[in-house]
Amino acid sequence: MAGVAEKLEECRAGGRSGLATYVMAGHPNVSATKAAVRGMVRGGADIIELGYPFSDPLADGPVIHNSATVAIKGGMTIKSYIEIVKFARRITDVPLITMTYSNIFERHTYDALISRLVNAGIDGIIIADMPVDESASYVSSARRLRAETVFLASPNTSRARLGRIAAASSGFVYLVGVYGTTGQRKKVAPYTLEAIRAAKRTIKDTAVGVGFGISTPQDVAMCVRAGADAVIVGSPIVRIAAESPPGRIEARVASYVAGLRRATQRR
Repeated sequence: MAGVAEKLEECRAGGRSGLATYVMAGHPNVSATKAAVRGMVRGGADIIELGYPFSDPLADGPVIHNSATVAIKGGMTIKSYIEIVKFARRITDVPLITMTYSNIFERHTYDALISRLVNAGIDGIIIADMPVDESASYVSSARRLRAETVFLASPNTSRARLGRIAAASSGFVYLVGVYGTTGQRKKVAPYTLEAIRAAKRTIKDTAVGVGFGISTPQDVAMCVRAGADAVIVGSPIVRIAAESPPGRIEARVASYVAGLRRATQRR
């Protein structure tokens, strides 16, 4: 079973970029989450991000923010989240990443929660509001417990700060592709593509993934051509899980993800 960084190296060796797909655990319910995960696996996702809901998700747009609210109201807990992780690990060997916010870890402590996540099958962690300057305890726990860390950077992050973020990231650097929150856009902005190129010029030893505002195969292909090692897609899948009949979630997610996967080839 490959870790996050190893999986992206495997993708690179195969002549393409990695595809990471996201779903919110417990939205609109646990059964729907499992169906979406099955669809991601069928569609060929290289990495699966499993969001854990938080009541004040500052980086998330309306679709994912609403999904967190629904999941919390539906009773999502760490215990039920762990069961979803175990389910995902049983059906696939692709890397699994937890994406959430720092308050969740502060409440449970880094050592305790990371240990539970890793034992359940999680390979990496994204804490969306964790600044690299305040991450020493988190990174120490993650490295000791063998969880890969993924830190966020923005299009206007300085070269010096990108270097610090890359040094703290053992999975990949998550380049936020837009000035704003998650969610679908009409197209990938030129500044997003230039941010990818700039990050690749600065970061030499860590993969660069780009997310936020990416929803179509054309978006994926543009980011791949700009040099992204991974492309991350979330809001459209969350929307499919919410809007599809329960018996159609898996097939619809699989079809959507397969289309994105075909666009990851480096031509």
